[in-house]
Amino acid sequence: MIGITLLDISTRYICHVELSPTAYVILGMVSRQPRSGYEIKALVDNSTRFFWAASYGQIYPELKRLAEAGLVEGADAPTGERKRTVYAITETGEEALEDWLRRPPHTYETRDEGLLKLFFAGTLPPEEAVEILRSMREHRTGLVERLRAIEPKALEKEDPYPLMVLRGGIEFNEWFAGWCERMESQLLDPAHTKGAVDV
Repeated sequence: MIGITLLDISTRYICHVELSPTAYVILGMVSRQPRSGYEIKALVDNSTRFFWAASYGQIYPELKRLAEAGLVEGADAPTGERKRTVYAITETGEEALEDWLRRPPHTYETRDEGLLKLFFAGTLPPEEAVEILRSMREHRTGLVERLRAIEPKALEKEDPYPLMVLRGGIEFNEWFAGWCERMESQLLDPAHTKGAVDV
């Protein structure tokens, strides 16, 4: 007979609930300190939304599910006459979060309408197709500015990992903007021929 202990069983099955990516976003946000749904959304909007967004319509139902599963605990914390519930992670919630962090990532999806349009832009003349690149470059440049504005606060925190991800985002978007600029120049080069693109 093979001996199996609780340590051999994933926390996903111990708590009898399959967690969504949004659930892990919430667990991560409340792992540092108790937060309300509004505070979680505000924090998402200034951090993970640049690579993994979460809406109010996702956050509040997931908070309810997490509380029912015993992964977070809610407590009344009104501000003045306004009702407010803050959620703290439980020991079981911490185990679920750590279990997820130890598993290899499975989702590496990039959805970018600009790249999709550029893929099919061969039906347009170069002087029109280049506008797609210009739009993407403007977007990426704007993202760099927004991420740079977040950097000072990230530097103040003891946790090095959010800063690591932030700087990765800055470098990636700087590269993307530069790539767009290079492709613009190639498309507008009189010597440009179909199929001859130096990336």
